[in-house]
Amino acid sequence: MPAVTVENPLTLPLLPEPAPGTPQRKVLAVESAPSGFEGEGFPVRRALAAIKPAYLDPFVMMDQMGEVDYAAGEPKGTPWHPHRGFETVTYMIDGVMDHLDSNGGGGTITNGDTQWMTAGAGILHKEAPPEWLVQQGGLFHGIQLWVNLPGAKKMTAPKYQDIRSSSVALLGSHDGGALVRLIAGDLAGHSGPGSTQTPIALLHATVSPGARLALPWRKDFNALAYVLSGSGTVGADNRPLKSGQLAVFNGFGNRPGLSTDGEFITISATETLEVVVLGGEPIGEPVAHYGPFVMNTQAELAQAMEDFQKGRLGTIPAGHA
Repeated sequence: MPAVTVENPLTLPLLPEPAPGTPQRKVLAVESAPSGFEGEGFPVRRALAAIKPAYLDPFVMMDQMGEVDYAAGEPKGTPWHPHRGFETVTYMIDGVMDHLDSNGGGGTITNGDTQWMTAGAGILHKEAPPEWLVQQGGLFHGIQLWVNLPGAKKMTAPKYQDIRSSSVALLGSHDGGALVRLIAGDLAGHSGPGSTQTPIALLHATVSPGARLALPWRKDFNALAYVLSGSGTVGADNRPLKSGQLAVFNGFGNRPGLSTDGEFITISATETLEVVVLGGEPIGEPVAHYGPFVMNTQAELAQAMEDFQKGRLGTIPAGHA
Protein backbone atom coordinates (compact mmCIF):
# COMPACT_ATOMS: atom_id res chain seq x y z
CA MET A 1 0.00 0.00 0.00
CA PRO A 2 1.60 3.33 -1.03
CA ALA A 3 2.14 5.76 1.81
CA VAL A 4 0.83 8.75 -0.18
CA THR A 5 -2.87 8.42 -0.90
CA VAL A 6 -6.17 10.35 -0.72
CA GLU A 7 -9.62 9.16 0.24
CA ASN A 8 -11.35 10.68 -2.78
CA PRO A 9 -9.35 11.60 -5.92
CA LEU A 10 -12.33 13.67 -7.13
CA THR A 11 -11.26 16.34 -4.62
CA LEU A 12 -8.01 16.80 -6.60
CA PRO A 13 -7.33 18.57 -9.89
CA LEU A 14 -8.66 16.16 -12.52
CA LEU A 15 -7.03 15.04 -15.74
CA PRO A 16 -9.22 15.66 -18.81
CA GLU A 17 -11.02 12.81 -20.53
CA PRO A 18 -9.86 12.75 -24.17
CA ALA A 19 -12.51 13.64 -26.72
CA PRO A 20 -14.02 10.70 -28.63
CA GLY A 21 -11.82 9.76 -31.57
CA THR A 22 -8.63 11.23 -30.12
CA PRO A 23 -5.83 8.85 -31.17
CA GLN A 24 -4.07 6.96 -28.40
CA ARG A 25 -0.81 5.06 -28.44
CA LYS A 26 -0.59 1.35 -29.07
CA VAL A 27 1.70 -1.03 -27.21
CA LEU A 28 4.88 -2.01 -29.02
CA ALA A 29 6.18 -4.61 -26.54
CA VAL A 30 5.49 -6.17 -23.13
CA GLU A 31 8.33 -7.83 -21.20
CA SER A 32 8.74 -9.35 -17.72
CA ALA A 33 11.41 -7.94 -15.42
CA PRO A 34 14.11 -10.42 -14.33
CA SER A 35 14.86 -10.62 -10.60
CA GLY A 36 18.25 -10.05 -8.98
CA PHE A 37 20.07 -8.54 -6.03
CA GLU A 38 21.72 -5.16 -5.61
CA GLY A 39 24.10 -3.49 -3.18
CA GLU A 40 24.63 -5.57 -0.04
CA GLY A 41 21.99 -8.06 -1.15
CA PHE A 42 18.53 -6.49 -1.29
CA PRO A 43 16.11 -8.00 -3.84
CA VAL A 44 15.24 -6.08 -7.02
CA ARG A 45 13.28 -6.51 -10.22
CA ARG A 46 15.18 -5.01 -13.15
CA ALA A 47 12.25 -3.32 -14.85
CA LEU A 48 13.98 -2.27 -18.08
CA ALA A 49 16.45 -5.12 -18.50
CA ALA A 50 14.46 -7.07 -21.13
CA ILE A 51 13.70 -4.03 -23.32
CA LYS A 52 15.71 -2.98 -26.38
CA PRO A 53 17.93 0.01 -25.45
CA ALA A 54 16.63 1.93 -28.48
CA TYR A 55 13.17 1.97 -26.86
CA LEU A 56 14.45 3.26 -23.51
CA ASP A 57 16.37 6.44 -24.40
CA PRO A 58 16.85 8.61 -22.27
CA PHE A 59 16.57 5.98 -19.51
CA VAL A 60 19.34 3.53 -18.66
CA MET A 61 17.85 1.24 -16.02
CA MET A 62 15.16 1.04 -13.33
CA ASP A 63 15.02 -1.32 -10.36
CA GLN A 64 11.98 -2.08 -8.23
CA MET A 65 13.44 -2.47 -4.74
CA GLY A 66 11.30 -4.90 -2.74
CA GLU A 67 8.43 -4.98 -1.86
CA VAL A 68 9.79 -6.83 1.17
CA ASP A 69 8.98 -6.83 4.88
CA TYR A 70 12.37 -7.29 6.55
CA ALA A 71 12.87 -9.09 9.85
CA ALA A 72 15.19 -7.55 12.46
CA GLY A 73 18.77 -7.46 11.20
CA GLU A 74 17.85 -8.05 7.54
CA PRO A 75 17.59 -4.56 5.94
CA LYS A 76 20.45 -3.82 3.53
CA GLY A 77 21.67 -0.91 1.41
CA THR A 78 24.58 -0.03 -0.85
CA PRO A 79 28.14 0.82 0.25
CA TRP A 80 30.04 3.86 -1.02
CA HIS A 81 30.34 3.79 -4.82
CA PRO A 82 30.97 6.25 -7.69
CA HIS A 83 28.80 7.58 -10.52
CA ARG A 84 29.41 9.75 -13.57
CA GLY A 85 27.42 10.83 -16.60
CA PHE A 86 23.76 10.44 -15.50
CA GLU A 87 21.19 11.02 -12.74
CA THR A 88 19.88 8.60 -10.12
CA VAL A 89 16.30 8.97 -8.93
CA THR A 90 15.28 7.04 -5.81
CA TYR A 91 11.56 7.06 -5.02
CA MET A 92 10.65 5.51 -1.67
CA ILE A 93 7.05 4.25 -1.79
CA ASP A 94 7.13 2.70 1.68
CA GLY A 95 10.02 2.52 4.13
CA VAL A 96 13.08 4.60 4.96
CA MET A 97 16.42 5.20 3.21
CA ASP A 98 19.38 7.40 4.16
CA HIS A 99 21.49 9.07 1.48
CA LEU A 100 24.96 10.63 1.80
CA ASP A 101 27.29 11.83 -0.95
CA SER A 102 30.69 13.43 -1.44
CA ASN A 103 29.15 16.68 -2.72
CA GLY A 104 27.43 17.45 0.59
CA GLY A 105 24.01 16.15 -0.42
CA GLY A 106 22.12 13.85 1.86
CA GLY A 107 19.16 13.16 4.04
CA THR A 108 16.47 10.65 4.86
CA ILE A 109 13.66 9.80 2.45
CA THR A 110 10.53 7.96 3.50
CA ASN A 111 6.94 7.20 2.48
CA GLY A 112 6.60 8.97 -0.87
CA ASP A 113 9.79 11.07 -0.80
CA THR A 114 12.29 11.15 -3.67
CA GLN A 115 16.01 11.87 -3.81
CA TRP A 116 17.24 13.11 -7.18
CA MET A 117 21.00 13.03 -7.58
CA THR A 118 22.72 14.44 -10.64
CA ALA A 119 26.07 12.64 -10.68
CA GLY A 120 27.32 14.70 -13.62
CA ALA A 121 31.11 14.97 -13.64
CA GLY A 122 31.41 12.56 -10.75
CA ILE A 123 30.32 11.79 -7.22
CA LEU A 124 30.57 9.17 -4.49
CA HIS A 125 27.45 8.20 -2.58
CA LYS A 126 25.83 5.52 -0.49
CA GLU A 127 22.25 4.59 0.33
CA ALA A 128 21.34 2.51 3.36
CA PRO A 129 18.51 1.97 5.81
CA PRO A 130 18.99 3.83 9.11
CA GLU A 131 20.46 1.81 11.96
CA TRP A 132 17.16 1.70 13.88
CA LEU A 133 15.48 0.07 10.86
CA VAL A 134 18.28 -2.50 10.59
CA GLN A 135 17.75 -3.37 14.26
CA GLN A 136 13.95 -3.71 14.18
CA GLY A 137 13.18 -4.55 10.53
CA GLY A 138 10.24 -3.22 8.55
CA LEU A 139 8.67 -2.62 5.15
CA PHE A 140 10.91 -1.59 2.25
CA HIS A 141 9.61 -0.74 -1.22
CA GLY A 142 10.76 1.76 -3.84
CA ILE A 143 12.29 2.27 -7.24
CA GLN A 144 15.61 3.59 -8.48
CA LEU A 145 15.75 5.05 -11.97
CA TRP A 146 18.84 6.04 -13.95
CA VAL A 147 18.30 8.95 -16.36
CA ASN A 148 20.99 9.53 -18.97
CA LEU A 149 22.57 12.93 -19.56
CA PRO A 150 23.41 14.22 -23.05
CA GLY A 151 27.10 14.46 -23.84
CA ALA A 152 27.09 18.24 -23.36
CA LYS A 153 25.88 17.80 -19.75
CA LYS A 154 27.76 14.69 -18.64
CA MET A 155 30.43 16.77 -16.91
CA THR A 156 27.98 19.17 -15.26
CA ALA A 157 28.44 19.92 -11.56
CA PRO A 158 26.84 17.34 -9.22
CA LYS A 159 23.51 18.29 -7.65
CA TYR A 160 21.14 16.82 -5.05
CA GLN A 161 17.38 17.37 -4.77
CA ASP A 162 15.39 16.39 -1.71
CA ILE A 163 11.80 16.05 -2.94
CA ARG A 164 9.31 15.66 -0.11
CA SER A 165 6.09 13.74 -0.65
CA SER A 166 4.14 16.87 0.28
CA SER A 167 5.48 18.67 -2.81
CA VAL A 168 4.46 15.99 -5.31
CA ALA A 169 1.56 17.04 -7.56
CA LEU A 170 -1.51 14.89 -6.83
CA LEU A 171 -4.05 14.50 -9.63
CA GLY A 172 -7.20 12.46 -10.16
CA SER A 173 -8.51 10.77 -13.29
CA HIS A 174 -11.58 12.35 -14.84
CA ASP A 175 -13.90 9.92 -12.98
CA GLY A 176 -11.93 9.68 -9.73
CA GLY A 177 -10.97 6.05 -10.33
CA ALA A 178 -7.22 6.72 -10.33
CA LEU A 179 -4.75 8.72 -8.26
CA VAL A 180 -1.64 10.13 -9.96
CA ARG A 181 1.48 11.24 -8.08
CA LEU A 182 3.45 13.44 -10.50
CA ILE A 183 7.12 13.54 -9.44
CA ALA A 184 8.66 15.22 -12.50
CA GLY A 185 7.54 16.68 -15.79
CA ASP A 186 4.30 18.25 -16.98
CA LEU A 187 0.89 16.64 -17.35
CA ALA A 188 -2.18 18.52 -18.58
CA GLY A 189 -0.79 21.82 -17.27
CA HIS A 190 0.38 20.44 -13.92
CA SER A 191 4.07 20.17 -13.01
CA GLY A 192 5.96 17.80 -10.75
CA PRO A 193 8.61 19.22 -8.39
CA GLY A 194 11.62 17.37 -9.83
CA SER A 195 14.11 19.53 -11.74
CA THR A 196 15.40 17.52 -14.70
CA GLN A 197 18.51 17.93 -16.86
CA THR A 198 16.90 15.80 -19.58
CA PRO A 199 13.22 16.48 -20.42
CA ILE A 200 11.23 13.62 -18.85
CA ALA A 201 7.99 12.82 -17.05
CA LEU A 202 7.77 10.45 -14.06
CA LEU A 203 4.63 9.47 -12.15
CA HIS A 204 3.19 6.77 -9.91
CA ALA A 205 -0.49 5.95 -10.35
CA THR A 206 -2.96 3.84 -8.39
CA VAL A 207 -5.83 2.65 -10.61
CA SER A 208 -8.90 1.11 -8.95
CA PRO A 209 -10.49 -2.10 -10.29
CA GLY A 210 -12.64 -1.33 -13.32
CA ALA A 211 -11.24 2.19 -13.71
CA ARG A 212 -9.42 3.60 -16.75
CA LEU A 213 -6.66 6.21 -16.55
CA ALA A 214 -6.01 8.37 -19.63
CA LEU A 215 -2.74 10.32 -19.57
CA PRO A 216 -2.08 13.06 -22.14
CA TRP A 217 1.44 12.44 -23.42
CA ARG A 218 3.93 14.52 -25.38
CA LYS A 219 4.47 13.23 -28.91
CA ASP A 220 8.23 13.80 -28.67
CA PHE A 221 8.47 11.56 -25.55
CA ASN A 222 8.70 7.81 -25.45
CA ALA A 223 6.34 6.13 -22.98
CA LEU A 224 6.87 3.19 -20.61
CA ALA A 225 4.55 1.71 -17.97
CA TYR A 226 5.84 -0.67 -15.28
CA VAL A 227 3.46 -2.53 -12.95
CA LEU A 228 4.57 -2.62 -9.32
CA SER A 229 1.55 -4.74 -8.35
CA GLY A 230 -1.87 -5.73 -9.66
CA SER A 231 -3.04 -6.36 -13.20
CA GLY A 232 -4.90 -4.70 -16.03
CA THR A 233 -4.60 -3.67 -19.67
CA VAL A 234 -2.76 -0.86 -21.45
CA GLY A 235 -2.85 0.99 -24.75
CA ALA A 236 -5.28 1.29 -27.62
CA ASP A 237 -5.03 -2.46 -28.14
CA ASN A 238 -5.80 -3.33 -24.47
CA ARG A 239 -2.69 -5.44 -23.98
CA PRO A 240 -2.70 -7.42 -20.69
CA LEU A 241 -0.13 -6.26 -18.13
CA LYS A 242 0.58 -7.60 -14.65
CA SER A 243 2.93 -7.23 -11.69
CA GLY A 244 6.59 -7.19 -12.73
CA GLN A 245 5.90 -6.43 -16.39
CA LEU A 246 6.73 -3.35 -18.45
CA ALA A 247 4.89 -2.06 -21.51
CA VAL A 248 6.58 0.01 -24.22
CA PHE A 249 4.22 2.26 -26.15
CA ASN A 250 4.81 3.28 -29.75
CA GLY A 251 6.05 6.77 -30.53
CA PHE A 252 9.69 7.87 -30.42
CA GLY A 253 9.73 11.46 -31.58
CA ASN A 254 10.80 11.92 -35.19
CA ARG A 255 12.89 8.77 -35.53
CA PRO A 256 12.49 7.23 -39.00
CA GLY A 257 10.16 4.25 -39.17
CA LEU A 258 8.67 4.72 -35.70
CA SER A 259 5.13 6.07 -35.46
CA THR A 260 4.34 9.21 -33.49
CA ASP A 261 0.58 8.61 -33.60
CA GLY A 262 -1.31 8.96 -30.32
CA GLU A 263 -1.92 11.92 -28.06
CA PHE A 264 -2.49 9.97 -24.85
CA ILE A 265 -1.88 6.60 -23.21
CA THR A 266 -4.44 4.50 -21.33
CA ILE A 267 -4.16 2.14 -18.38
CA SER A 268 -7.10 0.08 -17.08
CA ALA A 269 -7.20 -2.09 -13.95
CA THR A 270 -8.79 -5.49 -13.41
CA GLU A 271 -7.43 -5.50 -9.85
CA THR A 272 -5.90 -2.54 -8.02
CA LEU A 273 -2.99 -1.48 -10.18
CA GLU A 274 0.14 0.28 -8.90
CA VAL A 275 2.04 1.49 -11.94
CA VAL A 276 5.04 3.73 -12.65
CA VAL A 277 4.76 5.63 -15.93
CA LEU A 278 7.77 7.39 -17.41
CA GLY A 279 8.84 8.94 -20.67
CA GLY A 280 11.32 11.39 -22.03
CA GLU A 281 12.81 13.10 -25.04
CA PRO A 282 15.29 10.67 -26.64
CA ILE A 283 18.87 11.95 -26.54
CA GLY A 284 19.86 10.01 -29.65
CA GLU A 285 23.56 9.68 -28.79
CA PRO A 286 25.81 6.61 -28.45
CA VAL A 287 25.73 5.05 -24.97
CA ALA A 288 28.77 3.46 -23.35
CA HIS A 289 27.74 1.90 -20.03
CA TYR A 290 29.98 0.12 -17.56
CA GLY A 291 28.96 -0.42 -13.94
CA PRO A 292 28.35 2.97 -12.30
CA PHE A 293 29.40 5.05 -15.33
CA VAL A 294 27.26 6.05 -18.34
CA MET A 295 29.20 7.89 -21.04
CA ASN A 296 29.25 8.22 -24.84
CA THR A 297 32.48 6.39 -25.68
CA GLN A 298 34.73 3.64 -24.36
CA ALA A 299 37.52 6.21 -23.97
CA GLU A 300 35.27 8.28 -21.68
CA LEU A 301 34.51 5.16 -19.64
CA ALA A 302 38.23 4.46 -19.25
CA GLN A 303 38.78 8.06 -18.15
CA ALA A 304 35.96 7.79 -15.60
CA MET A 305 37.51 4.65 -14.13
CA GLU A 306 40.93 6.29 -13.95
CA ASP A 307 39.49 9.40 -12.33
CA PHE A 308 37.71 7.25 -9.74
CA GLN A 309 40.84 5.25 -8.96
CA LYS A 310 42.83 8.46 -8.53
CA GLY A 311 40.26 10.01 -6.21
CA ARG A 312 38.99 12.67 -8.59
CA LEU A 313 35.29 11.79 -8.23
CA GLY A 314 35.06 12.95 -4.64
CA THR A 315 36.08 12.14 -1.09
CA ILE A 316 34.08 10.23 1.50
CA PRO A 317 33.14 12.70 4.27
CA ALA A 318 35.11 12.31 7.49
CA GLY A 319 33.55 9.87 9.92
CA HIS A 320 31.39 8.18 7.28
CA ALA A 321 33.72 5.58 5.78
